[in-house]
Amino acid sequence: MEPALQPTLYKSLEALPEGVTGEILNGQLHTHPRPSVAHVNVGSMLGAELIGPFRKGNGGPGGWWILVEPEVHFVRNVEVVVPDLAGWRRERMPYFPEDHRIEVVPDWICEILSSSTASRDREVKMPLYAYYEVQYAWLIDPAKRMLEAYRLDAGAWIAIGRFADTDQVAVPPFEAVSLDLSALWPPQRPVVV
Repeated sequence: MEPALQPTLYKSLEALPEGVTGEILNGQLHTHPRPSVAHVNVGSMLGAELIGPFRKGNGGPGGWWILVEPEVHFVRNVEVVVPDLAGWRRERMPYFPEDHRIEVVPDWICEILSSSTASRDREVKMPLYAYYEVQYAWLIDPAKRMLEAYRLDAGAWIAIGRFADTDQVAVPPFEAVSLDLSALWPPQRPVVV
């Protein structure tokens, strides 16, 4: 699981055209296009649900930074991930870095699954998140209208639960906030018979 030292990969990542997201996972450059509108909607709605209660001055429990698509460097310019959302407890990251690279391991990540990213998110990124000791991971599948939540225990992911459709949930590490999952999902098109 040790990353291969290939800083030139980062130069390739930086040279990607606009609209293409790049990550360096296990020493390989992975790219994908901008996500679908449904994907963006889920991330936006979840971010709004979480950012509000945890914004400075709102008295949120523990105080968090919640960022959309941050560039996280587990190893600077070598092991680079871009989760859909990530969160840091403010006591662990009291200030933002001077540039776009965040080198503090997130306390929580959220990946929004799509047909083009689901296997990479589950099979490549989840083991990396465990290896670098991200404590909580959420996987959200807009097509299935489902949230899967995990916590790290002794280097392995333990399922916290699966929540679906219109559930009202309070899920670690944000158990102080009640999330209405129905607010995350885009409207479904009527079935024409």
